[in-house]
Amino acid sequence: MTTRFTTAEVRNAVELLASRPLIRLVTEIDDNGAIPPRRLAATLPDLSSHQLRSATETARAHGLVRTVPGAGLELTDSGSELADLYDATARWARRHAYPAPVCEFSNRIRHVLDLLTASFAAESTDSLARPSVAGLPSAEAEKGLARPHTLLLQWLADNPQVTRVSDAERGT
Repeated sequence: MTTRFTTAEVRNAVELLASRPLIRLVTEIDDNGAIPPRRLAATLPDLSSHQLRSATETARAHGLVRTVPGAGLELTDSGSELADLYDATARWARRHAYPAPVCEFSNRIRHVLDLLTASFAAESTDSLARPSVAGLPSAEAEKGLARPHTLLLQWLADNPQVTRVSDAERGT
């Protein structure tokens, strides 16, 4: 599959999207609806105030969330599509016990996004070496990753600003 993204652009985007605080924020809102004003810290108590602030600023800057008067912080259409990407990657990872049989949700997503980046890099260099997944044959891994791969590329095509993230955003 040819795309208009360089490997560096995909890596930049994945580094931003694989941020644990951003994953937690997006999936929490997707699963449970808008987060009421002043309830962010209570809703995501495992994140520090710095992580919450950084994730919220990043999500706003990239059009993933918006504040709705009376409702609070909610996902935009782009944020909902990102949540779908996160769900697809997590489902694949759970089904294949990747990267381990027991693993935190955000770590599963990060590892699969890293795998997709490696796959993209192999495609863009026409390399025959494909990443292997937890002992699965490469062809089987690629077939199973087709949906998350397609969702990632479609999401990046719809949100090209994410491929050009700053160093400060990568630190979330």
